[in-house]
Amino acid sequence: MSFVLEPQPTPSVAVHGEEARFPVRRIFCVGRNYEAHAREMGKDPTREAPFFFTKPADAVVDDGAVVPYPPLTKNLHHEAELVLAIGRSGFEVSEEDAWDLIWGYAIGNDLTRRDLQFEARDKGRPWDWGKSFDNSAVCGPIRKAGEIGHLEKGAIRLSVNGTVRQDADVADLIWSVPEIVSILSRAVRLLPGDLVYTGTPAGVGALVPGDVCVIEIDGLGKLTTTIGEPAK
Repeated sequence: MSFVLEPQPTPSVAVHGEEARFPVRRIFCVGRNYEAHAREMGKDPTREAPFFFTKPADAVVDDGAVVPYPPLTKNLHHEAELVLAIGRSGFEVSEEDAWDLIWGYAIGNDLTRRDLQFEARDKGRPWDWGKSFDNSAVCGPIRKAGEIGHLEKGAIRLSVNGTVRQDADVADLIWSVPEIVSILSRAVRLLPGDLVYTGTPAGVGALVPGDVCVIEIDGLGKLTTTIGEPAK
């Protein structure tokens, strides 16, 4: 097959202990999946139905990277999240079968231009400009589910310059890991290479150039990101 333009490289995420990387196809994110975070966003938590938004695959950023402060915002926020790496195809899968689709787990940081997100929300517009920008999907090395088992609980904690801001447990998710995969698979056919950011606990806050953001999840290690000066 020939192309009129040179195709861009395939976005990818590191795999713990391996040189080979995980190719990223799509990035799905769950909104307001911790009760306390829903409240701090001014919404009442509910289990009626989760909602999802997306990020471009090439928004992924590796552990240890310096992320330039993004344009158009004066209120960049961190959001610590458990990330699911999908390794098998599935459509309309049950919660019991959902575990079989998960290839591994990683730590993620759903960077958010909060001012743009709130402006869009208040005007009834899509969140894209607040969520789907360059370098907005920080993702640490994936650890294989076959090696560490499946994650249903474990501390999730974020600190900025050594001060803890987010501190919760994965067990606090409103919609659990298998529920998220099952519900998402009713809308789209999940395919190998998809990433699912499962939501963030309360305590989100602003980042400025020079900040060092560290996220820890039990069993997955640490994810470190430094916020750099705006790109020129």
